[in-house]
Amino acid sequence: MNALHGHVETVRPFLRHLVSPRSAPASERVRIPFHDPVRGDIALSARIGPAVSDDTLVVVHGLGGHARSPYTVSALEAAEAHGLGCVRMNMRGADRSGDDVYHGGLVADLDRLVRSPTLARARRIHLLGYSLGGHLVLAYAAAGMDPRVRTVASVCAPLDFEAGAARIDRPEAKPYREYLLRGLREVHAAASRRGPIGVSVDEARRIRTIRAWDDAVIAPRFGFRDAGDYYAQVSVGPRLADITVPTLMVVADHDPMVKLETLLPSLSRPHGVQVVRTGRGGHVGFPRGVDLGLGGGAEASVEHQIVGHLLREGT
Repeated sequence: MNALHGHVETVRPFLRHLVSPRSAPASERVRIPFHDPVRGDIALSARIGPAVSDDTLVVVHGLGGHARSPYTVSALEAAEAHGLGCVRMNMRGADRSGDDVYHGGLVADLDRLVRSPTLARARRIHLLGYSLGGHLVLAYAAAGMDPRVRTVASVCAPLDFEAGAARIDRPEAKPYREYLLRGLREVHAAASRRGPIGVSVDEARRIRTIRAWDDAVIAPRFGFRDAGDYYAQVSVGPRLADITVPTLMVVADHDPMVKLETLLPSLSRPHGVQVVRTGRGGHVGFPRGVDLGLGGGAEASVEHQIVGHLLREGT
C-alpha cells in the first residue's frame, strides 16, 4: 500500500496537468549568455516573476523537466505568497533552445545565473531544487557559493548517481524511465541541430536506459571516461559534510524514482544537512495535508512550508 501511494502521488500532478493544464503567473524570460569551449557562444535561460527583490528564490527543475514544470509553478506560488522574488532556472538546453545538453553536476551554470545581472538586486538568495535540480543545488552548496546564498533546499534529490541509475533502469521502473528519456531526447534533438553531441538523433531514440544515455551522450560531451566516471565525479553524497549554509533535504520514503535505499548510505555519514522524511508523497508530488514539521502546518502546501522555512533560516 505504501509503495502504491508513492506511485499515485508521483503520477497525480502530471495527470492533473494534462487534463487541466496549469497556467503559471506572468513571468519574463531572460537569457544569460556565456562561452562554452565546446559549444561556443550559448546561453542559459530562466523565467523571472515575481520580480527579483531583496529576498529571492531560485528554483531548479528535475531531469527531463524545465522552468514551467508543475512543481516549479508551485514553488513560484509559494515564493509569491511569502513576498519573495522568484527566478526559475532552465538547466542548459532544458528549454529546448538547442544550446546544449545538461547533467547534474554543472554547478558553474547555477553560479552563472546567481552572479548574473538577473539577480543583481537580490541581497539574500534561497535555492530550491527538485530531483536532479535538487542534486545541483546541493552540489553547488558543497562546492562553495556566492555569499548572498543564505539557504538551500532539495526535494527528492538523488545523492548517488550510480545507485540511482541502477534502480531507475530496472524493468519495473520502465514507465518512469521512458518519461525521463523522452524529455532528454527532446533536449538532445534540439541541441543536435547546432552540432553533434555524442550519438546521432536516431541512435539517441534507440537508447533505453539512463546508464546507456549517460554513456552515449553525457560522458563524451563533458569529457568523462564513461557513465561510471561521471557518476563517481559528480555525485554529491560523499560531499554533504562540505555544506556550511543552512540546508534542508525533503525525502519521500516511498519515492518510486529516487529510492530511499539509494540515499541512506550517504545520509548515514556525518553531515550538517537537515533531513525531513515523510511517509506521504511520491517523487516531487505530495498530497494535501503533509506536515513537514517546519512550521506553517499541514494546511499549507509542501512548497509553502519549505519556502517559509528557508526565509526564516536565512534572515
